[in-house]
Amino acid sequence: MKKILLLICCVLLSWNASALELAGVKFADSVHLGNRDLVLNGAGIRTKYFFKIYVAALYLGEKAFMGETALNQAGEKRIALHVLRELSDEQMLHSFNEVMAANHIPAEMQALEPQLKELTAIFHAVGTVKKGDVVALDYLPDSGTQIVVNGVLMGNIPGELFNRALFKIWLGDKPAQPDLKQKMLGM
Repeated sequence: MKKILLLICCVLLSWNASALELAGVKFADSVHLGNRDLVLNGAGIRTKYFFKIYVAALYLGEKAFMGETALNQAGEKRIALHVLRELSDEQMLHSFNEVMAANHIPAEMQALEPQLKELTAIFHAVGTVKKGDVVALDYLPDSGTQIVVNGVLMGNIPGELFNRALFKIWLGDKPAQPDLKQKMLGM
């Protein structure tokens, strides 16, 4: 009986120690960004009309189980989007802008206009992302939000307020997909 319990404990411990895998995408338990290590907070699949669009993962300095806590956490943060189907820059921007507008009043959106123009220019430069591409949205307090596609820096948008607005797409009160928000928050 003791051997069986020991075997079960070993299996459970090895299962918990392995990295998360969703839709064939394996996520590291931690990443290094800027000056610190970030831990995988959670990940989930973005779907639309039964199509799997991307797998989104949230990395933070310390675990957060509420959207507001994650948004308010100081320091480096990352949302990584692992693309599962081809998306044009227009599709991504439309989706981003729609959800950002749902999470902000018109005056807030107007204040974000310069950064939104920068985001648009960056995604127009990126063009279409294909299955297997990785879009990292990295927040570094000293420089802002870096848009990195397949390891290549495509642009940087300064400002903590912009990063907060961008991350509300997934973590805000009106996220793109509520069950994705829950998964990214480790629920």
